[in-house]
Amino acid sequence: MDRMPMLELFAGELRRLRTKAGLSQEALGEQVSYSASLVASVEQCRRAPREEFTLRVDDILHGEGLLVRIREAILKESLMPWFREWVTIEQEATALCSFQPLVVPGLLQTEEYARALYEGASHLVGEQVEHPLAARLDRQKVLTRPGPPLLVAVLDYTVLERPVGGPKVMREQLRRLVEVGSRTRVHLHVVPRGVGAYPGLNGAFVIATPPEGDDLGYLDNQMRGTIVERTLDVNSLRQTWESVRAEALPHGATLKMISEAAESWT
Repeated sequence: MDRMPMLELFAGELRRLRTKAGLSQEALGEQVSYSASLVASVEQCRRAPREEFTLRVDDILHGEGLLVRIREAILKESLMPWFREWVTIEQEATALCSFQPLVVPGLLQTEEYARALYEGASHLVGEQVEHPLAARLDRQKVLTRPGPPLLVAVLDYTVLERPVGGPKVMREQLRRLVEVGSRTRVHLHVVPRGVGAYPGLNGAFVIATPPEGDDLGYLDNQMRGTIVERTLDVNSLRQTWESVRAEALPHGATLKMISEAAESWT
């Protein structure tokens, strides 16, 4: 995979700050509680810098937030160009209504579940997974920021039964859903097994309510995502959302179902 410009910039600045501080890779690794080999891998662009690593080395090397800012740019750079605008909308939204008939929504995925999806359902291999994976996990901060958006997520029951990553990954993922679903600004709903054909089966979508202006929609497919802005189309999505929501279980019953499903993955 071709190296990303921002990743190379991070590696160069890390090396410059480390050299300026008079530290070897081994010495820096000791101070931040990481191995010298990991420091070397980051400096050689073979490993993406994780958030905790970045915070520690920026502090030790007196980067004054430089490495943190470069890492943020790396995460944006790793997103597909057509998805970057939606992520900005998502991060600024006051409310998000999400429907997923196939997998757990990205904002609610554990690292191992997301990794299993990238490895099994995309064309990425090996280290190519690391950058988009880090970007997906970073997006989840929107749910823990001060004044997070209201997230209402509806899942089809098959999401609880599809063995993404195997039993252990599924058990931890469903437990995460229960934990996140216990927060006051997150409402989860499952369309139960007994429901036959319903509008949501035509595909996943999200409706975002921005701080100002009209709602926006997002559709995903095999090739790329599409932002829906036309009022007529957004209204159509909203009608589909209401139909999907009407088929789903209440929040409390949903958490009970997910909790029971989690313990069935043994």
